[in-house]
Amino acid sequence: MNSNKDTGNKGEELAAQALIERGFNILERNWQFRHWEVDIIASKDNRLHFIEVKTRKNKVFGYPEESITRDKMKSLKNAAEAYQEKHPAWKYIQFDVVAICLSDEKVLDFLLIEDVYF
Repeated sequence: MNSNKDTGNKGEELAAQALIERGFNILERNWQFRHWEVDIIASKDNRLHFIEVKTRKNKVFGYPEESITRDKMKSLKNAAEAYQEKHPAWKYIQFDVVAICLSDEKVLDFLLIEDVYF
């Protein structure tokens, strides 16, 4: 992987696969509205999940989940509101984070943080 974008794309692919294995139904990937984006929108157990994926090749700058800022979560919330306007049937939503550490494209750490409060 040569760039941060490649690393991010690899992480999102791995996250989607792992979520499917955990019983999630992937509805959208890289869903955009205006300048907001949601990495993965999925459903499970009658709940809509807005999932932010963070991937790192090492921990020099900390764990991937530590790089999620308050502004990023606000942006995710705004995107979720826009998505819900277009899909009003969803009554229950949840925000989750997937943090992945890679080494030579192999997963060293995979962390699913469910029901993130911000």
